[in-house]
Amino acid sequence: MDTRAYRQRIDAAFERRYPVPRRLEAELRPYQQEGFRWLARLAELSLSACLADDMGLGKTVQIVALLLHRAKSGPALVVAPTSVCDNWRDELLRFAPSLRVRWYLGAGREAELEGLAAGQVVITTYGLLQQDIERLQPIEFGTAVLDEAQFIKNAESQRARAACLLNAGFRIAATGTPVENHVGDLFGLFQFLLPDLLGARATFNRRFKLDAEGEAGAQARQNLRRILQPFILRRTKAQVLTELPGVTEVRRNVTLTTAEAALYESVRRAALARLVGTSSNGASTNGKLDPRDRFQILAELTRLRRLCCHPELVAPGASTEASKLSSFLELVDELIQGRHRALVFSQFVDMLALVRAALDARNISYQYLDGSTPTAQRKSAVESFQAGDGELFLISLRAGGFGLNLTGADYVIHLDPWWNPAVEAQATDRAHRIGQTRPVTVYRLITQHTIEERIIELHRTKRDLADSLLEDSDRSAKLTADELRSLLEG
Repeated sequence: MDTRAYRQRIDAAFERRYPVPRRLEAELRPYQQEGFRWLARLAELSLSACLADDMGLGKTVQIVALLLHRAKSGPALVVAPTSVCDNWRDELLRFAPSLRVRWYLGAGREAELEGLAAGQVVITTYGLLQQDIERLQPIEFGTAVLDEAQFIKNAESQRARAACLLNAGFRIAATGTPVENHVGDLFGLFQFLLPDLLGARATFNRRFKLDAEGEAGAQARQNLRRILQPFILRRTKAQVLTELPGVTEVRRNVTLTTAEAALYESVRRAALARLVGTSSNGASTNGKLDPRDRFQILAELTRLRRLCCHPELVAPGASTEASKLSSFLELVDELIQGRHRALVFSQFVDMLALVRAALDARNISYQYLDGSTPTAQRKSAVESFQAGDGELFLISLRAGGFGLNLTGADYVIHLDPWWNPAVEAQATDRAHRIGQTRPVTVYRLITQHTIEERIIELHRTKRDLADSLLEDSDRSAKLTADELRSLLEG
């Protein structure tokens, strides 16, 4: 196709109205209609799309509308984390019953790929995509959707490489956090979406020196944003959901007892002595940390973070009081007296085990899930909580950061801060999303004079990561070995 013909094709695509499919059994909000039309337009132009709306804005229903619109183009493929696959099946059955779902999971799944036809949607997991790519690659899908597409941010991973091998007429990456840790995360997404757009990794790094200081770095990020902007659609809740109840964030400081503070300081000093004493090859470092010891530094920092949660997590059998658990239980008493219900997140499953024991001792009802919770049990727990069963819902941060609708809670409690606030925001959005009718309050329990306070200080720069490309900001950052060392040195 020559340039003139393609320009005419573009003009026609922008002039077309793209009516919402009549078979969609849902009423799309105006911004969702806009999202559907944007997807349909890029599909008509044989391009690809990154739908990067905030969590809770209904990315799934916009994509379901697109699947209906493209039903005649061939079978569709949806790849999602295991915990989200049930949600996709439910949403398809609810909003697009005319589409036929094929459940490509479990034993005997190979039969689900036989006789695939237009109007059918195959649902599978990232693990099976990687494992069964030789079966999936020969199939000509009309549309391929990667949900929670940050799962392929590492372009060198086997998972990302498998995704790039898929054969699809139109590709969609759906993610509320297109930039989780560094603007380079977008390279992995676009290797799947439009691999020729950014070229090979070496070329990308030479062309876009995103971490450069001053004007050079700002110009590189601006240039990259200009290239990617036509293929990324991102709306925030503040922009489009003016009727959504407000969210209030509260920092609840926790003060360590004298014994806890002494234990924390001894663990910190011991960690620093181990790291500064020798480098990764055993040689003297003259008091300086070797950047190659990054993973060891992270391990030592994790010990301190766990100690902030509960002494038992680092020093089993310690008779020291757990100030954070005590503060949490006081907060829970206040919430229950006020007839509130809360989601409780921690990244440490053994911390949640201690919380469960404390709640059981007080006869406080709760639901629970972590990464080991079976899919059926996970779904049952969510439905029970939404039906009013349980005053609290305890969730491990990584297991519950996506794929859950828990608007039955009007409070969210983060027991410990995660490195990246985007991950915490995903968890908070389990409650603060479409369907929530009450204001949501988010509590963060932060232990004073510890590494937790320093992590909170880093959150501001981490929030700027997405803005640097998605909202015309000129900031970009990532945790360096020096930054990690400063956290440990206190």
